[in-house]
Amino acid sequence: MPTNGKLYQFINCNILSDHKIIQEDIWVRNGKIVDPEKIFFDEKISADVKIDCANKLIVPGFIEIQINGGYGYDFSFEDKTEEGLAIVSKKLLEHGVTAFCPTVVTSPVDIYRKVLPKVTRRKGGPHGATILGAHVEGPFINTGKKGAHPSACILSYDQGITQLEETYGSLENIRIVTLAPELVNSSSVIGALRQRNIVVSLGHTMADLVQSEEAVLNGANLITHLFNAMLPFHHRDPGLVGLLASKKIPEKNPVFFGIIADGIHTHPAALRIAYRVHPDGMFKG
Repeated sequence: MPTNGKLYQFINCNILSDHKIIQEDIWVRNGKIVDPEKIFFDEKISADVKIDCANKLIVPGFIEIQINGGYGYDFSFEDKTEEGLAIVSKKLLEHGVTAFCPTVVTSPVDIYRKVLPKVTRRKGGPHGATILGAHVEGPFINTGKKGAHPSACILSYDQGITQLEETYGSLENIRIVTLAPELVNSSSVIGALRQRNIVVSLGHTMADLVQSEEAVLNGANLITHLFNAMLPFHHRDPGLVGLLASKKIPEKNPVFFGIIADGIHTHPAALRIAYRVHPDGMFKG
């Protein structure tokens, strides 16, 4: 949006307000939405530019926190990393994504050290979406719930946070780490990551509810693709899924969860259950 001081009025558009889609004009000046009441009653002016949205939906830009690549590029390969980041970043804008975390799955150590230095945080614009930093999904996960991750590359962190630094080469470009909270030294590792302002997500895990709650109390606040690559819900021990209804989670540190809502990875009924239990924590995974 140009920052030339002009007042723009978007007409015939639909917006999301109070969990409902309504038809409402949007007024924008210098890239920010402004209150129309002040325009009508204080400034008493009309828009410099009117844009007819033809009943399209206007929403905030989406943030994609787990994307392994796209358009022929895989972020877990060292080949053409910069080229892939540039193309994926540009193409994501076409789908309303304005910021993302390039995701590297469980990989050999040398891949992390070659790829992660290239995943630098950068601001978005017409050239592409903002890169928030890397999401490393592994290799500190449980082999029992590895999914498609190569078992030969899975590691533990017996040496604590120093082992993550040695594995990744550096934590500088990392924004999110997915790990299994039942691994030895998880408490210290999670705490050390949070001190570095790195988000800790729980996934690819055999953790029970007690282990999951402890991880959240230590600073974890995210679940990687709920229901997938974790113990199934059980009425005697709901496992990681139980975090959605746990009474031990402090209100100041709510748990958020991604979910693959394609009707295959997660049955629509399971998706509805998760949403009804904890609607404020759901986002598309």
